[in-house]
Amino acid sequence: MGTLFVVATPIGNLEDLSARAARVLGEVALVLAEDTRRTRILLDHIGARTRLLSAHQHNETRRVDEVLKRLAAGEDLALVSDAGTPVVSDPGGRLVRAVAAAGHSVVPIPGPSAPVAALSASGLPADRFVFLGFPPRGGAERRALLARVAESADTAVLFEAPGRLLDLLEDLAGACGEGRAVAVARELTKIHEEVRRGTLAEVAAYYREEPPRGEVVVVVGGAAPTVEEETLSDRVAVVLADALLDHGVKPSAAAREVARRTGLPRNRAYEVVHARARERPEEG
Repeated sequence: MGTLFVVATPIGNLEDLSARAARVLGEVALVLAEDTRRTRILLDHIGARTRLLSAHQHNETRRVDEVLKRLAAGEDLALVSDAGTPVVSDPGGRLVRAVAAAGHSVVPIPGPSAPVAALSASGLPADRFVFLGFPPRGGAERRALLARVAESADTAVLFEAPGRLLDLLEDLAGACGEGRAVAVARELTKIHEEVRRGTLAEVAAYYREEPPRGEVVVVVGGAAPTVEEETLSDRVAVVLADALLDHGVKPSAAAREVARRTGLPRNRAYEVVHARARERPEEG
């Protein structure tokens, strides 16, 4: 039984390809590629002469039978997209589901990911985030997405084409308020890499004067909780902290559990738990 390796490839800088990914791409019988021309450049860079077969959004379903036959014959295959991690806003999901359903091993070879790279450099909270891919271009679906970003306390990560970036920033400002924090990461890992941080109004004003080029990732800060939400969360945290401490859970572990269950920032959960611990009568 063969194995399907899902291999993350560089989003720009070829040096970001891991040694493990390079080895796998050189050892498998066949590489399934979104664009065989782009992947051949990568394989040539690492000196691999592995055969290529296209697998993109228009033919992915047709490739399933052939892939399953090859795996059943004992061949190991690799799946790659043009850049980054396959399946994440890229083709490959149908193939992975079919391979897994047929009982074959699907092994991820992790590596570059544009959403995670942008998030890590954004300066915005990264402990809780949602990846929303490319936003709909208009209509009710776009309004629903904008409302979701506006109302969520989690950081949101989106892709956007450079020619539509300004429209997205202006629409987000209308939904979230012009003061919402945002970071736009452009051309990550490439020569002209740029991360522009500020409010939605500030960043929109910048790109109004400096039209963007290249690949774009937008990271939007979450909504600040209302006073009522903060008060309710704190009350729930106090009750939960007392219950955990009553059961002998150490304060550090209790704080982690409070943060996980309530969604409070970890430092606030620690403050609540340790305050409750200090107020408890000393044993003995």
